[in-house]
Amino acid sequence: MSIDLRNRIFHELQQITLIDPHTHINALQPASTTLADILGYHYYTELAHSAGMPKSQIEQADLDPKEKVARLMANLSPIENTIQYSWFVEMVGDLFDFQAELITADNWESLYDQSLQQMARPDWSRQVLEKTNLEAVFLTNDFDDPLEGFDTSVYIPCLRTDDLVFHFQKASVRQRLAEATKLEVGCSQTLRQAIGRLFDHFVSKGVKACAISLPPDFSPEKVADSAADAAIAKLCQTDGQGDQNAVRTTSHFVFWTLAEFCAEHQLPFDLMIGVNRGVYADGVFQGQDLYDSRVSLIQYQALFNAFPQVVFPISVLASVTNQELASYAWIFPNVVTNGHWWYSNTPTFIEHDTAARLEAVPATKQIGYYSDMYKLEFALPKFNMYKRILAKVLAERYVIDRSWSETRAIEFGRKILRTNVESVFHVS
Repeated sequence: MSIDLRNRIFHELQQITLIDPHTHINALQPASTTLADILGYHYYTELAHSAGMPKSQIEQADLDPKEKVARLMANLSPIENTIQYSWFVEMVGDLFDFQAELITADNWESLYDQSLQQMARPDWSRQVLEKTNLEAVFLTNDFDDPLEGFDTSVYIPCLRTDDLVFHFQKASVRQRLAEATKLEVGCSQTLRQAIGRLFDHFVSKGVKACAISLPPDFSPEKVADSAADAAIAKLCQTDGQGDQNAVRTTSHFVFWTLAEFCAEHQLPFDLMIGVNRGVYADGVFQGQDLYDSRVSLIQYQALFNAFPQVVFPISVLASVTNQELASYAWIFPNVVTNGHWWYSNTPTFIEHDTAARLEAVPATKQIGYYSDMYKLEFALPKFNMYKRILAKVLAERYVIDRSWSETRAIEFGRKILRTNVESVFHVS
C-alpha cells in the first residue's frame, strides 16, 4: 500500500544527518530556556493575535515567562487546526516526552515545569541537536558580528546584508560599518573597500554564504562609480533624508558589489525574494509582513547573467511564484531552488511546490528545506513535516508512478536533504 511505502521511505529519510542551511539561531544561546521562547515564536503570537488575542497582552514589557505562556495557552484553541500547532505538539512529545493530543488549561503547567527542568541542563543544546539528527546550522549574522564565542563548525556563519543594501542612508549603519572595518566611507571606492574587509573577516571565520531578504520592487543593476560617488556623498552629508534617488542608487551599488565579492570568494548568494515590510502596521512583532504576487524573477535576469560563477539559492515567499522559480532553475545553471519560505511553509504548498521542483529541476540544483528557526527545538517538527511530504511525493510520483526502486527514491531524497547542501555551500 502507498502508506506503507511512504512510511518506509520516511523512516530512511529520518536516518539522514542534516545540515540546516538557513536559521536565525543565536549561537550564544541556541536553545530555549522556557516555553515562552517556543510560544513566543512569531507564528504563535501572530496567529493568536489574528484570532483575537490583544497585542498588548502578548507584548507587555517585562512579562514573566510563565505568565506569557499562560496568556498564550488561553488563546491557542482557535489555532489547533494549524500546522504550527502540530509542530508544538510533536515537539513537546519528542523532546520533552510529554504525550498529549492537545495542550490545554489542564496540562500546560505540568508541561511547563517538565520542560523547564530539561531546558536547564547545561548540555540541552547538544541534546536537541542529537535528537533532531542535526549536525550543523547556518546562522544569520549582522555584518558587524564579531563571530566569536561559538563553534563555527556547528553554528556556521552567514553574512546577512539587508542593512548594508537598504539602510546605508542611516547614520547608525554607517557608524557600525566604520567601527567594523576601520574605514570612513565617503565614496564608491571606500565603500567597496569596506565591504571587502567584511568579506575578509567572515571568510576567516568560515562563512559559507551571503544572504539578503528582498522587497518585490527591487531590480538589481550595475551602477557606475561616478553615479555611486554622488549618491554616497549625498547620503553621508544629509543622512539620506528625502533623497530617494540617492538611496536607490546606493542600494544598487552595494548589492552589485556584494555579488562581486561573492564571485571573488566563491560564496553562494542566498536571495529571499518578495516580502513587503510593515503591511499590517498594528501587527505583533514579526507579524506585519506579507508577500506580493506582483514580484517576478525577471527582475533578476541581469544579475543571473552577469554572475554565472555565483550560485544563487532562491527562496520565494509565495507558492504562486514557485513555477517561475522552477523554470529559472531549469534554465540558469547558477539558480538553485531553496526551501519553502514563510507563507509557503505549510504542507499543501510544500507538497505542490516540491513535486513541481522534483519533476522539473536537475536533481543537483535543489535544496529541499531549511527551518528558518530562532530556537533549535523547531528543527525537529519542521524537518519532520518536510520529510513526510518528501516521502509521500517520492513514493507516489516516483516509486508507484514511474517504477523507481525504493532505494533509488531514497537516494534522491538524500540528495535533496543533505548532499546538495554540501555541494552548494561547500560544507561536509
